[in-house]
Amino acid sequence: MGVEFIYPEFEVIRNTNRCITCRVCERQCANEVHIYDDENKVMLADESKCVNCQRCVSLCPTRALKIVKSDCRLRENANWTDGTIKEIYKQANSGGVLLSSMGNPNSFPVYWDKILINASQVTNPSIDPLREPMETKVFLGKKPSFIERDKKGNLKNNLTPQIELSMPVMFSAMSYGSISYNAHKSLAMAAENLGICYNTGEGGLHEDFYVYGKNTIVQVASGRFGVHEKYLNAGCAIEIKMGQGAKPGIGGHLPGTKIVGDVSRTRMIPEGTDAISPAPHHDIYSIEDLRQLVYSLKEATNYKKPIIVKVAAVHNIAAIASGIARSGADIIAIDGFRGGTGAAPTRIRDNVGIPIELALAACDKRLRDEGIRNNVSLVIGGSIRSSSDVVKAVALGADACYVATAALLALGCHLCRTCQTGKCNWGIATQNPELVKRLNPEIGSKRLINLMTAWKHEIKELMGGMGINSIETLRGNRLMLRGIGINEKELEILGISHAGE
Repeated sequence: MGVEFIYPEFEVIRNTNRCITCRVCERQCANEVHIYDDENKVMLADESKCVNCQRCVSLCPTRALKIVKSDCRLRENANWTDGTIKEIYKQANSGGVLLSSMGNPNSFPVYWDKILINASQVTNPSIDPLREPMETKVFLGKKPSFIERDKKGNLKNNLTPQIELSMPVMFSAMSYGSISYNAHKSLAMAAENLGICYNTGEGGLHEDFYVYGKNTIVQVASGRFGVHEKYLNAGCAIEIKMGQGAKPGIGGHLPGTKIVGDVSRTRMIPEGTDAISPAPHHDIYSIEDLRQLVYSLKEATNYKKPIIVKVAAVHNIAAIASGIARSGADIIAIDGFRGGTGAAPTRIRDNVGIPIELALAACDKRLRDEGIRNNVSLVIGGSIRSSSDVVKAVALGADACYVATAALLALGCHLCRTCQTGKCNWGIATQNPELVKRLNPEIGSKRLINLMTAWKHEIKELMGGMGINSIETLRGNRLMLRGIGINEKELEILGISHAGE
C-alpha cells in the first residue's frame, strides 16, 4: 500500500441473494479474481486483478455477478486525467515501459463515422440485391494496362498471379503464439468456407493448417520466424511485413512464456525464448533492397504467388506506397493507427501513425496521379468495424479490407486489453492448454462465417442503394461519399465533398 496503491479500475458486484457459491466464477477466472472463503462459505473477490473480460458474468448460472467501472477517481483536470496520473504512478513504481494490447483507445476522429454514403432514387434507380445480380468478388494483384490479342483475335492471358476473394474482406495477420491454435483454426476454417483468406502473421504456419493453403497468406517479417521454402509455397500469397498500424517504426515481441510446444517448433526457436522481431529488416534499407526481397520470394515460389508489402500508415505514406508499387510488389497493405495488436508500448500505440482513412485516400490519389494505380492492389486495415466501413473504404480506393479485432470479437473477445499477459479467459490470446480449449473451433468458425455472411448481405444492400452492382464499379468512386463535420483540408485529402454539395 502507500503511494504506489492505485484503486482497482473495476468492481465486482455480487448479488448474495442469487449467489449459490457454485464456484464457477473461481474456476473460470484465469486472473484469480474470485476466491472461495471456506470458513464463511462465501465468495470473495480480489478486484485489483479484474480486467473486465466478462467471463464470470457470462457463465454465472444464477446471474449473480456484474462488473462495473469504479467511480473512485483521482483529482483530475482537462490536462491531467485520471489515466495519465495512474500511468505515471505505475512507471514511478516499476521503472518499466507501459505495454498495452488491442488498438488505440483515444478520442481521435473516426472518419468512417463522418462519411455518409449516397443513395439513388429517381434519376439513377437503386438496385434490389434480392432480385438482381450483385458482384462482390474481387481479384487482388497487378492488372494489365491494356488488352492484348493473338493473331486470331483471342484474348491473351497476361494476368499475373491473383488472390480471388468472394467479398472484399480478409482476416488480418495474427501470429500463432499471439493467438491460440484454436483461434487460428477458427480463422482458417472460416476463410475456406467463405472463399476469402486469412493471414498467418509472423509466427509461421502450423503443419495442421497447410490443408487451408489456398486460403492462407503467409507472412515474412524481420525475425523470419518459421520461414522456409515449404512455408512460402504453402499459401496463396506472401506478405512482407515492414510495419503495422499499432506500432509503426518498431518491431514485434512475443514473450517467452508464449513460446511453448508447437509454437516453439513452428517458429523454429527454443522454448521460453522471447521472439523479438527487429524494427527494420536488416537486409532492407531502400526500395531497391525491398525489390530484391520481393523478387527473391517470387523466385522461391516460381512466380506463382502475388507478393504483398505491408506498411503502417505514417505521415509520408503516399510516397512510400509509390515506391512500393515500383518495387515489383503486387499488393500494398496499409495498416492504420487504430489497428489491434497483442502487445505494443502504450506510447507508440497511442501517439504514432495516422488514421487509415486519410492514408488510403492519399495513396490512391498518388498512385492514380502517377499512372501506376493498376500496378498494385490496395488492401487496408486498422479498425474496420462493419460492412459500411468496408464500403466506404472501397469507395475511397481500397480493393479489399483486412479485419482482425472484429473477427476476434466474433470469436468471443471482450476487449479486456490484456492479451500480453497470456491469460485470455476466452481461449484466444493464450497458449495455456486449459484456456485454449475454451474456444471450440467449430463454433468459432461458424460465428465468423455468420459475421462475414451478414456483412456480405449488407455490402450488397449498400451498393444496391447507390445504384451500383459490382465492387469494381464502387472502387475509388468518391462521388458516392459525402463528409459531415469535416474541415476543408480533411475533405481535400479524402477527395470528397461535404454533405449538401
